[in-house]
Amino acid sequence: MNDLFTSVTCLKGVGDKKAGYYKKLGIETVYDLLYHLPRGYIDFSCAVSPVDAVTDEYNVLKGRIVKKMPEMRLRKGLSIFKAIANDGSYDFVVTIFNNVYGFRALETGRTYYFYGKVTGSPLRREITAPKIIKSNDEKLQPIYPLTTGLTSYAVLYNMRQAMDILKKEPFDFMPPHILMENDLFTLPHALRAIHFPMMKEEADDARRRLAFDELLILQLGLLTMKGNRRSRTQLKMELADIDPFFQSLPFTMTGAQLRSVKDIIEDMCSEYPMNRLLQGDVGSGKTAVAAAACYFAYKNGCQSAMMAPTEILAAQHYNTLKKFLEPCGVKVALLTGSMTAKQKREVKEALLSGEICVLAGTHALIQKDVEFKRLGLVITDEQHRFGVAQRAALADKGESPHRLVMSATPIPRTLALIIYGDLDISVIDELPKGRLPIKTYAVTSKLRPRICSFIKEEIENGGRAYIVCPMIEDSDSDLRAVKSYAEEARAKTFPEYTVGLLHGKMKAAEKNKVMESFKNGETDILICTTVVEVGVDVPEANVMLIENAERFGLSQLHQLRGRVGRGSRQSHCILLTDNKGDECLERMKIMSSTSDGFRISEEDLRLRGPGDFFGSRQHGLPPLKIADIAADMKLVDLTKRIAADILSRDPELKSKENGPLKTEIIRLFNKNGENFYN
Repeated sequence: MNDLFTSVTCLKGVGDKKAGYYKKLGIETVYDLLYHLPRGYIDFSCAVSPVDAVTDEYNVLKGRIVKKMPEMRLRKGLSIFKAIANDGSYDFVVTIFNNVYGFRALETGRTYYFYGKVTGSPLRREITAPKIIKSNDEKLQPIYPLTTGLTSYAVLYNMRQAMDILKKEPFDFMPPHILMENDLFTLPHALRAIHFPMMKEEADDARRRLAFDELLILQLGLLTMKGNRRSRTQLKMELADIDPFFQSLPFTMTGAQLRSVKDIIEDMCSEYPMNRLLQGDVGSGKTAVAAAACYFAYKNGCQSAMMAPTEILAAQHYNTLKKFLEPCGVKVALLTGSMTAKQKREVKEALLSGEICVLAGTHALIQKDVEFKRLGLVITDEQHRFGVAQRAALADKGESPHRLVMSATPIPRTLALIIYGDLDISVIDELPKGRLPIKTYAVTSKLRPRICSFIKEEIENGGRAYIVCPMIEDSDSDLRAVKSYAEEARAKTFPEYTVGLLHGKMKAAEKNKVMESFKNGETDILICTTVVEVGVDVPEANVMLIENAERFGLSQLHQLRGRVGRGSRQSHCILLTDNKGDECLERMKIMSSTSDGFRISEEDLRLRGPGDFFGSRQHGLPPLKIADIAADMKLVDLTKRIAADILSRDPELKSKENGPLKTEIIRLFNKNGENFYN
């Protein structure tokens, strides 16, 4: 089995240069290459007659090479090669650009299949730059994701060599009884069939086996992580009266908030540390629930910590927690990198003495010299994309403290169970009373003058506006860019108002200054990129204009929209797009018809697949490359049951049968940066 896990440089034609190209695709070993799966197939079996081919579209033609024409050199660096082929009834021209070796490989008198765009009249058909296979080759040919420097032919050539190695060293980490019980291919059969299927059904069965593997390994890993955390906590808490906290709030909590508080208290009274995800839409009141958890920890003699990714957000958390908790006698403090050495020292001393009960802050919280007297609750905000290692570093400040992870990204519950498989989940699925729904409109640029007049009216009435653009600087495309947009706004569109500019390439201090200015009312209009998607609350901001709205996914549009509607005034979100494509129109219709983040996330999943959720590293878990959550929910449920069954009988996967599964878990999670089982 050693050759499977050696470098791809052991394959013919792969030197250091080509290995570098493969590395860009995440391929370093022969085993990695075997898992570089086709994104689709060309079916060469459905050849058509040249006269029946659809003009200017891709077709498959079958023909015998009748004649090869001399090379034509149009200019330096451009050679054209032509051959005449015949399907038995009609001639057609095969045109090849700049590929002398491919042209020479065509043998006169031999039959080939050609896949390419067909042009010309019915009497003289031409197929341009086609993919070509011999008549006896497999008719389903894989299409691989490529990168500059790698051709389809090169990948296919190396893949055949990799398959030969697998044939000599048959390998399967799945216990045989699981394969039999679930009617699954062996791994060598699945890998051969996914790359070189005899028919479409065989490729589908192969993909099912590989998706099964991926989901089972992921869920075994998540359940193991969850099991590892089931060590008893020294911080088991006792039920305590938190009515003083509820009574001090300037509002009444919603039913969903109260249910979440109840879940959290039950967890913290358990002999095992809480590990809970608090999932709620933008503005649903997660921070108030977190404050209730902090108060409960305080009543049990424990400290709490809440970590935010930026100083301005840490300050916002600090101010909110202070407003909710200090009337109840709970001292709240803030710790950030920009504080003076004296300020930091005073906070650290008060923290160690136990005088500070709740600490909000940035990454400064995980510095080695930050010590708590008795840390009982750790809160991180997952929407801000903390890494697993950073969350763990904060939790390491205490002895198995209770953990609460907050997310404002609405994720379908089925998907959340995979992404957050190691957490219990509470969902806040209703907004606080008195919040007015945000009115959302999808319009074209013809209405731009009316939009600008509307923004001016709202500012005159005490409102503020966000304008979101997809680009930072101008490019060859028609997309709006914040820099030029801000210049035009200051000079022409909104010269009478103060216009701010915010984008991701600015330094943190600059961003904070711009956001503070907007929050304090010194700026009327903030022109920004999606960097504002996660930001501070500005209750006076009540207009959101999103330029080139077709460039954003549904969930991202919803997150952006959530920046307004934070106060009592009526808020508006204007989606501006001139794209008339069916998918764009459907997305704009969904956004205009609902403000339910969970429904929007379900629609986003349906329209775009799970890539948005799994493609990002924010969850600290391996992305799914094969399984499609939207289509494979039965497989998700099946693998979840099987994973639970395996671990109930062999919690540490020590048996000879389960050892290879453990190796795969370590490989998957370690490749994603997780130091698994350590």
